[in-house]
Amino acid sequence: MERWEGRRSVVNADHSVRGDAAADTGAAGSGPARALLWLVVAALAVRQVAAVLRQPPGERLLDLETWIGEEGVLHVAGSLYDGGRFTGTPFAGLVLKPLTASAQQTLGVVWTFGSLLLVVALGVVAARALPSPTGRRTALLAAPVAISLFLLSLPVRNTLHLGQTSILPVLLVLLAWFVVREQRAAGVLVGIAAAFQPVLLLFAVLLRLTGRRQASVGAGVTFALATAAAWAAAPKDSWTYWVHHLAGAGLGERPDSLANQSLHGALLRLGLEGPLEIALFLAVAAAVTVVGLRRAVRYARDGQVLLAVAVTGCVVVAVSPTAWQHQLLWVLLAVVGRVGKRASDRLVWPSVVVLAVTLPGTMLLPNIEPLIPVRDNVLLFVALGAACLAPFLPRTSPYWQHPVPTDYAKPVPARWRRVPLLPFWRRVLTRPNLLLELLLIRVVYDAYAQVRLAARAGRPLAEEHGRQIHAVEQWLHIDIEHWVNHTVVTIDWLREFFDYYYLTFHFIVPLTILGVLYARRPADYRWVRSSIGFATLLALVGFWLYPLAPPRLMPGLGFIDTVHGVQDFAKPDYGTLTTVTNQYAAMPSLHFGWSLWCGVVIVMLAPKPWMKALGLLHPLFTIVAIVATANHWVLDAAGGALVVSLGFGLTYLLSGPRRLVTGEERTAEEKDGRPKAAEPAETEPARPAVPAEPSLVPEREPVEKLAGT
Repeated sequence: MERWEGRRSVVNADHSVRGDAAADTGAAGSGPARALLWLVVAALAVRQVAAVLRQPPGERLLDLETWIGEEGVLHVAGSLYDGGRFTGTPFAGLVLKPLTASAQQTLGVVWTFGSLLLVVALGVVAARALPSPTGRRTALLAAPVAISLFLLSLPVRNTLHLGQTSILPVLLVLLAWFVVREQRAAGVLVGIAAAFQPVLLLFAVLLRLTGRRQASVGAGVTFALATAAAWAAAPKDSWTYWVHHLAGAGLGERPDSLANQSLHGALLRLGLEGPLEIALFLAVAAAVTVVGLRRAVRYARDGQVLLAVAVTGCVVVAVSPTAWQHQLLWVLLAVVGRVGKRASDRLVWPSVVVLAVTLPGTMLLPNIEPLIPVRDNVLLFVALGAACLAPFLPRTSPYWQHPVPTDYAKPVPARWRRVPLLPFWRRVLTRPNLLLELLLIRVVYDAYAQVRLAARAGRPLAEEHGRQIHAVEQWLHIDIEHWVNHTVVTIDWLREFFDYYYLTFHFIVPLTILGVLYARRPADYRWVRSSIGFATLLALVGFWLYPLAPPRLMPGLGFIDTVHGVQDFAKPDYGTLTTVTNQYAAMPSLHFGWSLWCGVVIVMLAPKPWMKALGLLHPLFTIVAIVATANHWVLDAAGGALVVSLGFGLTYLLSGPRRLVTGEERTAEEKDGRPKAAEPAETEPARPAVPAEPSLVPEREPVEKLAGT
């Protein structure tokens, strides 16, 4: 009777949190969004298949080709591990052996599509395993979002490119926890997964600690039987793998390779080796295992079973002797954890996880010496954070369903009544999360650099555009570049000043302004950051559509490159960044555009006249510098001014005027009976207040029921 009452309370609590009407309302507008997301899934799947199958036969499905090709490892009568080309367990070799009879081309196509089906199944199971209570909109959109994230992730992309089996163990574990109801069958699935990757036996320990003893024993027995069968079929290979290589440690690539995102690989990359490194690795791995499993048990008992599985998987990543990139899908599953009491902080943890799993470390962190160890081990740090550090909220927390709401600013009425202000673009009065802002700035800038580099054009077209610009300037009588360039060259101190100014202040001043506004005026920071972001994106369009040779790369016009010296026009030199920058991305000039943005922002926000005057000097010095060093035409500066103006204009259209209604003005209006400042046409529904006591959440039930058993 008590068990039945507990179940009934779960149902009642679920209805009280969601509400049938609210659920239907939330789901009403999710149909088009769901269809669009499934179209995205289809497009990503087609893209992945095309990316694999378009590769020449010798460059696709590399591991699969090594195993079962015409002269692959599984065809050889000797040991699987001769030459280090096979890194799986002897059981994996036994399972893959029959595939050698398949037609090679057909098997490659079937393997690729089969891997995609496994990814789809993985996303569907993960979406169904989200902790309750879950709104209907989330339930409808979770599967396509999960599949899209899996397809974009580095582990899946590597798996599809290499032809690996690493998706299968993850799916087997999820099926054991969330689909299979009978404990013995669940244990069999976990045991088979561990037979492919032995460290996954930690999930058998998690089963034992969460009360599923029968499943835990079944996992251990299945693993032992599979290993024994492989030992009987291939005793020499089993001896090599389990004894000589200590459960596969050291097979394949060098363990200090960047692809090995385990604690062992990180310690080797830091220069540790020998007995000291082994002892330190074992000690840290033991500590991570204890802390991670304790946290996983706590989350499982709290009803967050998917998070418990993800935390255990992150422990597996950290403590494995080798955790190659295609084996790190567990890190992405940790995105389901909720971190932060404030609504504005809720996106920080998911953003960190998604960016770390989908982007290379070089896009997340700059090439600065102290940051290189962090950059090279980003996935490991995220896995360790999920396993041991991230303060995931329990479902009993009052902030689980109702985080502290974000305080939005009230804009003054727009001058143009037809301006379609967007509700989601409203500025926030509180300071944005610093980590999220740094990640956003870094990723957007790296994407900008990649697109700018990709917008290359041939030298003839760029020079033809250069002659067009020069002709227009002659017609307008503003072709002063040659005179300014040669005048500055004759004055050594002036040339050195403008060379230094061109190379240095381009980044320092905008970053300083953003930093000061972030610390002192957060409500203006978002508005200002958006305006420079729009200007930069518009500049990319110019680089792509109108490649332009700068004056220093125009033959026959006699310009002197004061920064880099005499140029070979066929192979121009741009210093150390020659190979990673676009020589013909001159129109518009972001050197001048960003400096003009700085001047406008300082004039608008600086409290004192001398500060405003000083701010205007920066664009003045910059335009002289870009012309004097022969890096831009005068019309390039005009293009920079245009994109900055459009950037400010777009920001105004989306969020309204810069000035906000202050608290004093709002109070005065209410006292005088005057109407309040107009708000955007559409507003978000009012958020419920944060309850003083924990809100009603489903009563904790045994982990067996929560896991679907």
